[in-house]
Amino acid sequence: MPVLEMYEEFRVEFPELTAKSDIEHCKYWGEVDPEFAYSWFGSLANTLNKEMSRGIDVKTYKNQFEFFHSKYITGDSEVKNCIDVSFIENLFWQVVPEKALPYWQALPLPLKELYLDFYGHSPR
Repeated sequence: MPVLEMYEEFRVEFPELTAKSDIEHCKYWGEVDPEFAYSWFGSLANTLNKEMSRGIDVKTYKNQFEFFHSKYITGDSEVKNCIDVSFIENLFWQVVPEKALPYWQALPLPLKELYLDFYGHSPR
């Protein structure tokens, strides 16, 4: 299952952000279970939203954006849908524009296009 592979790879590559996202995920889903990897990426977006709101430097998370860019470019339709619907559609939710801007600028173009296709505008 490609989404499960992406989930497992992310967890290995980014253990610190994974730990934060697991806490966020458990608030809504009760536990972390690879069977629900698709939903976990929404929790990851929510974790990043909190980091943005706290003013954490975007450099901290540029590699994660590049990870998703790479997976989106090379992934199958299941991976692309997960990145689009679970991650990108939840990213920037309730983040004030000033704090979202550096993250928006760092987001690779194909991922920005997903956001724009869904919302019709940049984060505001």
